[in-house]
Amino acid sequence: MTAPSLSKPHRLSTNRSTLPGAGLPGLGLAGLGLAGLVLLPGCTPQPQPAAAPARTPMAQYSNGATGAVGYSQRVPDFATRNFTPFNRQDAAAIALREWRLFGTPVADEDPHNRPEPSTPAMKPERLPGLWQRVGEYWWIGQDPYENEASYTGRTTADGQLFDAAHDGNYAWSAAFISYVMRVAGANDRFAYSPNHATYINAAASGSVPGLGAQNPATYAPRLGDLLCVGRGRSANITYSMLPTPYGFPAHCGIVVSVNENGPPFGRQLSIVGGNVDDTVALTHVPTDGAGRVSDANGQSYDSRYPWLTVLTPGYEADQEPDSGY
Repeated sequence: MTAPSLSKPHRLSTNRSTLPGAGLPGLGLAGLGLAGLVLLPGCTPQPQPAAAPARTPMAQYSNGATGAVGYSQRVPDFATRNFTPFNRQDAAAIALREWRLFGTPVADEDPHNRPEPSTPAMKPERLPGLWQRVGEYWWIGQDPYENEASYTGRTTADGQLFDAAHDGNYAWSAAFISYVMRVAGANDRFAYSPNHATYINAAASGSVPGLGAQNPATYAPRLGDLLCVGRGRSANITYSMLPTPYGFPAHCGIVVSVNENGPPFGRQLSIVGGNVDDTVALTHVPTDGAGRVSDANGQSYDSRYPWLTVLTPGYEADQEPDSGY
């Protein structure tokens, strides 16, 4: 059976009872995700920011190869100089911030049961204030020399409005992941790309320092990891086939909460991804008691998605050394 895409086309529902931390005393939407996110501050002295901005590869290819390195002026100084170490807490918090910006939608239904909206006005990515935000994902997340860097949620690189019925040609789910990694301070520890396959293959091949690809049959995702799946006819790609010598359609979400016990699956984790139902949405993923998303044979516990791999960015810390101050 062909697995559906986590990106377009999808619809969403918002069920607050399934949100991370829902029902916990004193934890409302303003503190969403903090139960699995905030850790006690440590006593390690604050590292000093780098004196100069970091340089990153200026070109990425779908087979995982990278081009020459350079400096992107589009990345905020606090990120490129690492005012705080690149850490899991920040990556998850940034993803949750964007999810709240789009209205905290939850996409847990089978994608086959979620039809496309009947009008462009029903697509969050095209709404005032949000289409520009998608443009920021492209602008900051992509390398300056990429044509896609000037896309928005409804316009081409030349500023021309594109047809909502063909917005799949401008899918921004990988741009969202790249944006979060940039702002979290990944610098040269990620393969920024408009295609998920680029950083999946880069992780599997070891071409990017610290970026790894783990087998979901043996590895339990952690906060800030990326959970990835092949889409459409690429759903039959397995972990043992990585890296592939070619690009393929895929989707990844950022793990924002683990070790959950609640609806709809009981044991579960939560991921946040872009371009799911034309928005930034949260999806719950079933796990076993050890937190893995697949059994020992690689069979996904999720009937919706045959999870392909878990990517582990080269985080320097689990949390900010001065978190809460």
